[in-house]
Amino acid sequence: MATIPVIVKHQGKAYNIELDPTSNGEIFKFQLYSLTGVEPERQKILVRGGQLKDETELSTLRAKPGQTFMMLGTPSSGDAATALGRPKEVTKFFEDMTEAEIARVEGATPAGLQNLGNTCYLNATLQTLRGVPELQEELLRYKPSTGGSESFGMVSLDLTGALRDLYKQMSETQEGFPPLMFLNALRIAFPQFAQKAKNGHGYAQQDAEEAWSQIVSQLRQKLKIKSGEGTTEDMSFIDKYLAGRFESTLECDETAAKDAGEMPVETSDFFLKLDCHIDKDINHLRDGILASLEEKIEKRSPTLERDAIYTKRSLISRLPKYLTVHFVRFFWKRDTQKKAKIMRKVSFPHELDVVEFCTEELKSHLVPVRDKVREIRKDEHDMERARKRQKLAHKREEEAKADGPAEPLEKKTATEDKDTKTDEKDQDAILTWKTDAEFEAERTASVLAAKKELYSLINPELAADDGANKSGIYELRGVVTHQGASADSGHYTSYVKKQGKLVDDPKAPGGKRREEDDKWWWFNDDKVTEVDADKIETLSGGGESHSALILLYRAIDLPTAEEVKE
Repeated sequence: MATIPVIVKHQGKAYNIELDPTSNGEIFKFQLYSLTGVEPERQKILVRGGQLKDETELSTLRAKPGQTFMMLGTPSSGDAATALGRPKEVTKFFEDMTEAEIARVEGATPAGLQNLGNTCYLNATLQTLRGVPELQEELLRYKPSTGGSESFGMVSLDLTGALRDLYKQMSETQEGFPPLMFLNALRIAFPQFAQKAKNGHGYAQQDAEEAWSQIVSQLRQKLKIKSGEGTTEDMSFIDKYLAGRFESTLECDETAAKDAGEMPVETSDFFLKLDCHIDKDINHLRDGILASLEEKIEKRSPTLERDAIYTKRSLISRLPKYLTVHFVRFFWKRDTQKKAKIMRKVSFPHELDVVEFCTEELKSHLVPVRDKVREIRKDEHDMERARKRQKLAHKREEEAKADGPAEPLEKKTATEDKDTKTDEKDQDAILTWKTDAEFEAERTASVLAAKKELYSLINPELAADDGANKSGIYELRGVVTHQGASADSGHYTSYVKKQGKLVDDPKAPGGKRREEDDKWWWFNDDKVTEVDADKIETLSGGGESHSALILLYRAIDLPTAEEVKE
């Protein structure tokens, strides 16, 4: 049915409105709200027979083209200041956007990287590092200390500047991008990556872990950030966000050395990754990390005046926000004169608890926070279960009323009632009916109280270090995988967890929060595919198929001072 042009007069102004006979009074009022700023519930529209009601079908008004209606009412503020105006941002359609604008749209498929000839090792590494948002932000602020990039012909020698430029170019497209300038800078800075293939055609395949280590090491030297208020010396971005610290003890295994008075040597060293050693007894990431924290070293004993075996035991005294874990899968095979791969399956978790690998002092700071996080999660889970049970019980009650009086049901057996069995606390929650609004209010209050308590447990020194992990718990964010039997061949890809969509939430700091959908991006050179989290479970190894080589974990989010304010 065609719309009818009518006129609505309000406070001396006439508004031309298209009246839709198929809609009702409520819709008509919202049309007027967009023009006058008067909320629908405050409007009085005079029609034949009295006042227009929300449920009135507009077809019953039998309106004629050009007919005039009168409207009474003012906005809740008392003036038209609340009237809806033009949106602050002009709506832009995809067909009107540039390629760069489309690439920056939230949720857009990110750019892949072209394989320039056995460069999949580099592509996988760069895509995973790009999953660190703090790194991308800091690179945009980076300026070479010389005031400009050094150059050799057309090739930049500044690897950090080349990485900055590459990520910026990738952010402006969804196509597979050729990382040629960065690759050239890498080969100039580290000639090992310019090694030619043995068959004489092109460049040789390289180890992604070696590329990762060299790039991170270079960033550690070049990418500097402000240390904080009251200090003039800059610190390394890598030291802040990706580097941890070991406290180690080196002790001779031989009793004779101890009897001669040789004392253990204690040292403190930084680390950029944890190794996961693999042998016939290693089945899980935890076991591999434990094995790497204790190693045997042969060195000269000053008391025995000869070589002896020493044991080096290390514990973590500082945990970075981003933790890199390396599966030590490659070893040098003498008979073939190349790196071979350990195919053994080693599982790894989406959430990693590393508290047991830490010093006693650090444990004392982490354990209260970690345990409180687990308690909060359990309470939220229990509350959600109680909510679902109430809905189920309420539904059954309504169905019973609809069916009329019935004989009492026989008591269910323990087996039959296994899925709906509740404890006394849950039963009380079900018997005391609550609306969804009451549940939400209770949950909000409970979460805020828990966050306040959790925030109070964070050690002040750790709280001041925003580049450190304060709970000992990490979540998996990136995986570099290798397919094949040798580091000199095969194929590398990477998986990076999608950044959660930013949604409105008035209860969150700044009115926004990230909503995770548990999806991952799979970067296979220039091909980028969205995959489910279940895919990550298949990357534990056990053959020549894709197996995890590098894991990138990020510290779980904890409440901030802003979040716990009243």
